[in-house]
Amino acid sequence: MIPFLDLGAAYRELKPQIDAAVARVLESGWYILGPEVEAFEAEWAAYCDTKCAVGLANGLDALTLALRALEIGPGDEVIVPSNTYIATWLAVSSVGATPVPVEPDAATHNIDPSLIEAAITPRTRALLPVHLYGQPADLDPILDIAQRHGLRVIEDAAQAHGAAYKGRRLGGHGDIVCWSFYPGKNLGALGDGGAITTNDSDLAARVSMLRNYGSREKYVNEVPGVNSRLDPVQAAVLRVKLKVLDDWTERRRAIAAIYLEGLKDSGLILPHVPEWVAPVWHLFVVRSTAREELQAQLVQAEIGTLIHYPIPPHMQDAYADLGFDAEAFPIARRLAQEVLSLPMGPQLDTSVVKNQIVPEILRND
Repeated sequence: MIPFLDLGAAYRELKPQIDAAVARVLESGWYILGPEVEAFEAEWAAYCDTKCAVGLANGLDALTLALRALEIGPGDEVIVPSNTYIATWLAVSSVGATPVPVEPDAATHNIDPSLIEAAITPRTRALLPVHLYGQPADLDPILDIAQRHGLRVIEDAAQAHGAAYKGRRLGGHGDIVCWSFYPGKNLGALGDGGAITTNDSDLAARVSMLRNYGSREKYVNEVPGVNSRLDPVQAAVLRVKLKVLDDWTERRRAIAAIYLEGLKDSGLILPHVPEWVAPVWHLFVVRSTAREELQAQLVQAEIGTLIHYPIPPHMQDAYADLGFDAEAFPIARRLAQEVLSLPMGPQLDTSVVKNQIVPEILRND
């Protein structure tokens, strides 16, 4: 069996370092926030070339607390991609604001900046682009639109650890950038975890307060906060993995290069990479009008695949109250019917990709 992603292999590769890091935390007696979390926050901010990082319990909380820190709430609108994981929308809903979908560029699957201005209303407060599959969205026009309309930019970078836009790593282009360290991410913990990065120290301080019951000083609560603190054990694991993140990214890029070359005449629609981005290939997503047949063929050959994502947010029961027409957002609907994610991960052997996965896909082309 060729798994879609082998998390066990990732642990085994770093087992001595991870075990030592976890033991260090256990022996310290400091199990909530503290030095380990602070060290990771400093290292992650430096990696992203930003002033501040705040560790949080998960990626959804990162988005939610970013919105709260910007005082976005009931009566406000936030522009989101129609093609994304539902967490992007859920964060907007959780603060009482309304998600306003905008279609993706069919080539990149990321939000199409040329369609954003038509969705802006007097209630719009922020733009929330997603760097889907590990490829940055086109930020310059998004930031320009935000500046001209007085809007904030919150980036969902849950899949894009280390990705670069026009030569600069993600982490500080917009007002605040939100990260997930879910185990399957390029920089993944051994459980849930998340963070924000920003160059706005006041904004970082507000998120830090919100994550800790709305408190900067013990038993002094300034606002109704939540409990969303990055666990020190997870911070220690992330510090180990951060040291190898660039190396693991290069392994992903090598796999992507094999797919791109080997499948170029397959009839599949392959990922389009603009010259101004350096993706980190969290996912390698192809498109096929015969997806079910292709996936069944790969299952038969014991090759794991996944669909990211089979139901667009606007078609989920959770958003039935928004009343979108069945024919709304046709690009997002078409992508949902055609996308298929092939095996990808730093522990996947390139020879397996070249000699087993690619030939199997081509076998019944």
